[in-house]
Amino acid sequence: MLYWFFVKLLGPLARHWFKPTPVGLENIPKTGAAIIASNHLAVIDDALLPLVSPRMIHFMGKAEYFNGHGIKGWFKKWWFTSVGVFPVDRSGGSKSLGALETARHLLEKGDVFGIHPEGTRSPDGRLYRGHTGVARLAFETGTTIVPAAIIGSRQLQEPGRVIPHKGRTTVIFGKPIPVPKLPVNTLTHEEVRNLTDRVMQAIQEMSGQQYVDVYAQVVKKGGKTGQDQV
Repeated sequence: MLYWFFVKLLGPLARHWFKPTPVGLENIPKTGAAIIASNHLAVIDDALLPLVSPRMIHFMGKAEYFNGHGIKGWFKKWWFTSVGVFPVDRSGGSKSLGALETARHLLEKGDVFGIHPEGTRSPDGRLYRGHTGVARLAFETGTTIVPAAIIGSRQLQEPGRVIPHKGRTTVIFGKPIPVPKLPVNTLTHEEVRNLTDRVMQAIQEMSGQQYVDVYAQVVKKGGKTGQDQV
């Protein structure tokens, strides 16, 4: 209820400020589970998607948002929980499994789950290699993936900027990718990697970003290669 309260209350102001133009809304299923897989250029991305979506989108948020102390920490936790965000430990591996379990539960209820396969914001505006968690989740639940591309958000909120500039953005929802439900123990690395790459290719074609076949987290740490993580 609070999700729609904030969307309705703050939505007009946010739409005036960001001027988001939605494209392909018909590609979001009207009912049933769906995974919205989007690129990630700025903090405001997770506001732009709900602003234009006709359905509520649940997101993961880094665990630090939920672990603060004092009034500020309490408010952050309340705010993110109220608008459908749940915590994830972004260090990957087994520490991320709890968040994926929550996402799986939401999809099994028929909800919409939003995720950024890159795992973090792009360090330079390019599109980076996707983590395979989105593909595993789709296979395990048999959920359709809707690739999405956000354009213009980085220009409004460059790294380090708290209050975004006023300007225009575009949110494109691509053709849904049907995914069959497969037993977890039959999934192969090739299957999840191929589906992940297919999703990233669809995002790249819509966003027009240059694609880099390296994990964004690795680039942020000054490295050049990476290994698959959740």
